[in-house]
Amino acid sequence: MRIILGVGGGIAAYKAASLLRLFTEAGHSVTVIPTQASLNFVGAATWEALSGKTVSNDVFDQVEKVNHVRLGHEADLIVLAPATADLLARAAGGHADDLLTNTLLMAHGPVLYAPAMHSEMWANPATQANVATLRSRGATVLDPAVGRLTGSDSGPGRLPEPEEIFAAALALVESHDSAESLGLSGKRVVITAGGTLEPLDPVRYLGNRSSGKQGIALALAAQQAGATVTLIAAHLEVALPSAALTVQRVETALELQAATELAADTADVVIMAAAVADFRPDHAEGSKIKKRDDSADPVITLVRNPDILAGLVSRRNARGARQLIVGFAAETGDERGDVLDYALAKLERKGCDLLVVNQVGQDGQGQEKVFGQDSNQVLILDRDGSAPVPAEGSKQAVARAVVERIVNKIDAFQ
Repeated sequence: MRIILGVGGGIAAYKAASLLRLFTEAGHSVTVIPTQASLNFVGAATWEALSGKTVSNDVFDQVEKVNHVRLGHEADLIVLAPATADLLARAAGGHADDLLTNTLLMAHGPVLYAPAMHSEMWANPATQANVATLRSRGATVLDPAVGRLTGSDSGPGRLPEPEEIFAAALALVESHDSAESLGLSGKRVVITAGGTLEPLDPVRYLGNRSSGKQGIALALAAQQAGATVTLIAAHLEVALPSAALTVQRVETALELQAATELAADTADVVIMAAAVADFRPDHAEGSKIKKRDDSADPVITLVRNPDILAGLVSRRNARGARQLIVGFAAETGDERGDVLDYALAKLERKGCDLLVVNQVGQDGQGQEKVFGQDSNQVLILDRDGSAPVPAEGSKQAVARAVVERIVNKIDAFQ
């Protein structure tokens, strides 16, 4: 395997030497691209001795080989360790001011970031936004380890141990290769993502907590499996992927319904991952609702939004189309039943072929389990009555599991 090891400018750069040794001893060909700042910590001679290759970070070295294009094209995997706050920011911003960032822009294979920085840098909203952006584009960003930092400080920000990065990198390549061989080549897939917004007036709206992360991960996984993907995106808390997808933006449930029905007419697979509002105000005020002491509190009357998923199933059945439809259910249990009870009832009621269900709400520490998080835990239910298929891990891993289940079932619809 051809690996690019990008080394950022942090004290943890010395650990990247052990990571390089793990890769080379496993038989992989590794090209090290250090940032200029990282050479203050570990010199080029070390990387050349351990990799057996000339080391450079200048786009004008060996111009005849067009390295700034070739290296990214040829790499089976790119690992950045340590990925400093600056390196994450430059990667998220699409910079191309040295050989490493040029190579990232040309990457065809999976990319793994192993962050290392001070805890306050990691927690800074700018860094967290950059991490969310990179993850939304399909990159894998590990969480830093917790422990002693430079000086006397401790907390999250340590570079994960080289053995952990090595294992994560190999697992990423394996899952990426599996996705590419899944068999959606030539298939047209429509995916909805994000949460709909239902206006109350020109300023306010009714919304929900969906970030759109899972829908975007599904779009990237379907594309990696060879599909031509149309992404219909409502409100998102993350950036749209830079991959070559057809993207249509919508806001309300009615807009999403119209766009999805039109796109679904020519689709082989429809995945309804968007969080669609069940209700909307019966009308939206033309001007901002004012709060006045001399008037009564406003009363908002809600009306039902259409059941888009059930409608898609009915339209498919009426046309006799051989189309696979996948629904998503964010459920909570109550005194009448648990999450699985409600999900099975919804699967029967909607009539879709697969239903991906997760339990939403807060965990024991008061944190959201699903909405806005980078991980997920789901059950994939099949209308044929087969046993539910569990999937958990990052939202990218869950997306790959859903796409794999779709591929296993799609032959019956063709």
